Amino acid sequence: MADGCDPEGRDLKEMDEEELWDLINDNRHRISLGVRPGILIPYLRQARVLTEMDEDEILSRHSLINRSMRTSYMLDLLRTQGRNGAVALLESLMIHYPTLYTQITGRKPSTEPSRFSGLIKYSELTEYLVRAVTGMQKELQEARCEADRMSARCASLESEIGQIVGHQEQSQCLQSENERMQRHLRSLQQEVTKLKDEKCDLYVRYTSVIEEKSAANIRLHDLNLQVYQLQMELQKAHSETEFHKRCSLRCALHAEMPQLQEEVRNLRCQLVKAEKLDPARQDILAQDLAEAIGSQAELAEQLRSYRQENEKMLADKQGLLEQREGLSLQVQQLTQDCDMHQQKNAVIQTQMRDLQMERDHAYQSRDEAQAMIARVLAEKDVLRCQLVELQEKVFSLQVSHSSRERRQSSDGGEVDRENLSSLPKEPPTPTRQRLRRMDAVNPSSFCSPENEDAAVSSIRSRNAEPPGPESLRRREELLYADSSLETETESLLDDFVFLPNLETEDQRRPRLHSSSKPSGAISPKRTSPPPFLMRSRQKAFRVNGRVLSISFQGDGLLCQLVVVGGNKSGVFVHRVTDGSPAHSVGISPGAQIVEVKCQQDQKALRMVLEDSTLEEAMWALGQITGFCHISLRPRQHDYEALLLQLQKNKASSGDSFYVRVNMSLPAGPGGTLAVSCNDILHVTNTWPAGAEDSWYASQVHPCQMVDLQSGTVPNYYRAQRLLIRAIEDMSFRAKKSQKNNEKAVRIVSTGRQGRNPLWVSVEGEKPKGTDAGDTSTAKSCVSLMPYTLVTPHYPPICRPVLLLPTVLGHILNKKLAGWQGFELCEPEVLSPSEHAVLLQRSEILEECEQGRNCCYTLKSVEKVMKKGIHCVLPLGLDCVRRLHRAEIFPIIIFISQSSRSARKLRSKLQRHSQSEGQLLACSQNEEPLLDKLPCLYHSVAPESWCDQASLLTNLRTIIWEEQRKIVWVEPDVW
Repeated sequence: MADGCDPEGRDLKEMDEEELWDLINDNRHRISLGVRPGILIPYLRQARVLTEMDEDEILSRHSLINRSMRTSYMLDLLRTQGRNGAVALLESLMIHYPTLYTQITGRKPSTEPSRFSGLIKYSELTEYLVRAVTGMQKELQEARCEADRMSARCASLESEIGQIVGHQEQSQCLQSENERMQRHLRSLQQEVTKLKDEKCDLYVRYTSVIEEKSAANIRLHDLNLQVYQLQMELQKAHSETEFHKRCSLRCALHAEMPQLQEEVRNLRCQLVKAEKLDPARQDILAQDLAEAIGSQAELAEQLRSYRQENEKMLADKQGLLEQREGLSLQVQQLTQDCDMHQQKNAVIQTQMRDLQMERDHAYQSRDEAQAMIARVLAEKDVLRCQLVELQEKVFSLQVSHSSRERRQSSDGGEVDRENLSSLPKEPPTPTRQRLRRMDAVNPSSFCSPENEDAAVSSIRSRNAEPPGPESLRRREELLYADSSLETETESLLDDFVFLPNLETEDQRRPRLHSSSKPSGAISPKRTSPPPFLMRSRQKAFRVNGRVLSISFQGDGLLCQLVVVGGNKSGVFVHRVTDGSPAHSVGISPGAQIVEVKCQQDQKALRMVLEDSTLEEAMWALGQITGFCHISLRPRQHDYEALLLQLQKNKASSGDSFYVRVNMSLPAGPGGTLAVSCNDILHVTNTWPAGAEDSWYASQVHPCQMVDLQSGTVPNYYRAQRLLIRAIEDMSFRAKKSQKNNEKAVRIVSTGRQGRNPLWVSVEGEKPKGTDAGDTSTAKSCVSLMPYTLVTPHYPPICRPVLLLPTVLGHILNKKLAGWQGFELCEPEVLSPSEHAVLLQRSEILEECEQGRNCCYTLKSVEKVMKKGIHCVLPLGLDCVRRLHRAEIFPIIIFISQSSRSARKLRSKLQRHSQSEGQLLACSQNEEPLLDKLPCLYHSVAPESWCDQASLLTNLRTIIWEEQRKIVWVEPDVW
């Protein structure tokens, strides 16, 4: 153990295995106490001294209860790797623990490539160092951001304290005003109480007056009755007096006269007394009568008002009854409508179930048909490759056969002439081989004037010998029939391919037996061609959608042809230069370029342009030099549809594909689109006019297949240079602190070296640019990818949920599963045979317990998803690719952690036997692995939540938002 720093000490490369491990074992205690295994494991995995199973054992083994035990176990595993394990350990300490490295080895740490042992390739080492530097810079940035947030928080708290003091003064003023108002309210309440008492006294007095008035009315009524009775008695007395008077006059007037007079005197006295009392009583009664009449008028007025109010209330009652009847009718109608809608809903649900069953059946049939089509296409490609190889063999055999016949004819010329002189005058009919359909024209040599008719007549034959006279007559009749059909169906000419007058070298050679024929018999045939061959351009042959191969001189092919289209529509010939070799062999606009073959650097180069972009097609056609073979397919209807879209500005080209951006690009002049890392772009033109080294693309709506803001972005190679420059700036320059936490780059590498990973034309060959200064040509690309292709997927209603980091996910999974619409994925206990079968099918997502065959399987996830709820996955990142292979796309949520956010969960972590350091270490280890996922994920900022309840609420909102989005998945770039 060397505590001092000795830069001139012995190099580690010169030390053998025993010396290295003795050095490590001397410092084993220091390494066990000061090293975290989770930080060193990625480098050791990169150096291939630890496997994934070793990593699981180190981090997840139950017997290793603390960090020191895990580090010691890691050292034991590295000891089994010999010298490579020791060197990899010391190199990882040099990167992550430079102070400890200096204490152990006595040397200063350095990141120069020469100081590394070579266990890791230079590109992989650079990528790892970039990730390490990125993580350190991110931690520094988070610390600075945390400090800025704390200062901003302090300033906000001071301003809040000032506001609170002001509010306190205002509250004191309001409190004094409230006390004054309360005192005033109490005084007003006392006055109101007095007024109420006075009002009660007045009510009592008014009641007593009313009672006195009613008593006076009763007394007046009694007096009126008494007056009436006295008047009746007086009238009765007068009548009796008159009667007695008449009786006394008749009977005994004289005898009874004194008595009668006495009675009369008594009555008169009584009458006088009564008349003396009447004026006073009469005044009282008159006054009482007037009061009674006034009260009667008041009562009549009140009775009238009561009658009016009663009539009004009756009218209101009638209106309310009518409203009640109308509402009852509406209730009945709504009840009927509700019943009808329920019935319709039941019928619709039944139809929906039937449609879902039919849809599932159609999907199954479609999948079977697609599988069958894929098999057929694979077989077709194999047969097509075999056919091309056979054609090349036939062509080489024909060339060797022609050279052999040429040598034989030169050697045996004299013998042939002697034999020809002995032949009879009438030559025998030459035997011809069977005519076959011509697949391609070889314009290596054009026909001479003397043999032009033979070349034209043999255009449908593979045989170099011209047909005989009888076959020419038959062919003349057939071609005349074809010409009559051509006038009737002119629309068929769109799919025709015109072929020129060509001949092979064998046709130029004179036949040996032709000299023996009579000159008069063959002169009409030789001097002038048949009438059906006299035309400016030859008759077209119907291809019927098949591919036609044409061979010609392809130097400067981009000057001979102008192409349009792209990967969506296909690459079509748009214009052909008059007089060029392409025009002479009959290439016309509207033909789709399917394949191009040529020789480059004495090697065969084959480029399939059927699904290539316009940029890729322009590069491929620019690579052609010398003789080439082009395969064309007539698609005039699709070509005209593409031209119509271009004229109406519905499309800028025939390109259409989606990419995921792996770096942030700012906006620039000329309509350059500003994009962020992990944005999805819809590329619609890879060869825009006036924009060199650029693509025309649009940002995509996250929930719909709708293009948003459009503009130009750098093409693949220019974006790759910008990505490398950004990584160099992050690695070797001291950057200033930035306020935003936006991700700058996403490092994605591929195993396809030597060509553009987005191109599909060249297979198995490394493209080579024609001009080193031309940035549009293909160059030898490194493994870093600025763009990756993505495909959209539309998942079902409820997707599974995966919470990261796993330490925090185990705490939140049960809480989240307790809510409505969520359910925790349960493991299954399998038998050994079932476990072996599912393991072979790759249907086991993760094993929860070793040795008991207790696993999380795809079946358990699908079982929860069939219920129409979210399945909460208590798993790690390794399950994502297995789920994608089963067409299951989980919602991945990563909860970023800081020291402050970890302290918020201290009590929860202690309940699950975890610590804050373990949570932060797990977060730091899993965050770089998220960029390796083939899909997007959502990251939760540590300052967006304050406790577990608010975090769960945010997660539920995030899950609802992510469920609505389209899932973009990358293919396997390796």
